[in-house]
Amino acid sequence: MTFRPGLSGNPLGNRHHTRHLLNQEFIQALLLHFREHGKKAIEKVAREQPASYLKILTLLVPREHKIEHSNVIKSLSDEELEAMIEYLKTSLEAQAGGSIRVIEGTIEPISVEVQRGPLLDSPKPKNRVMLEADTAVGPRERIPRKMRPPAGE
Repeated sequence: MTFRPGLSGNPLGNRHHTRHLLNQEFIQALLLHFREHGKKAIEKVAREQPASYLKILTLLVPREHKIEHSNVIKSLSDEELEAMIEYLKTSLEAQAGGSIRVIEGTIEPISVEVQRGPLLDSPKPKNRVMLEADTAVGPRERIPRKMRPPAGE
């Protein structure tokens, strides 16, 4: 299908161009209004609704900050690292009052005997929280919950 010269295939126009024009005119009108009343409006909102004012300010702050991490230690020479270690040692000794005590020891294993009782010999219950509650305050009789009849009966 071909169109006659001077006529396009879209008689209603370009919708993207129309949106662009609408956005442009709206922003221009908003800018003109802001130039005339903006400062007074900001002062009024800050005075009467400080929470809204702060929310607007936080929305103006960019959410993404590019943070570049540089590893300074990798760029140090061996001599600089050794000097840094010595500095840290001396500063730690100064904070400790000049005497750093090291406690040396070994861990000795101990044996723990598990006492068997009626609760531990029974199969594992479905609800461990209720088992712990029962052992803390004593067992109680379980009362089944009332079931609602199905809808339609």
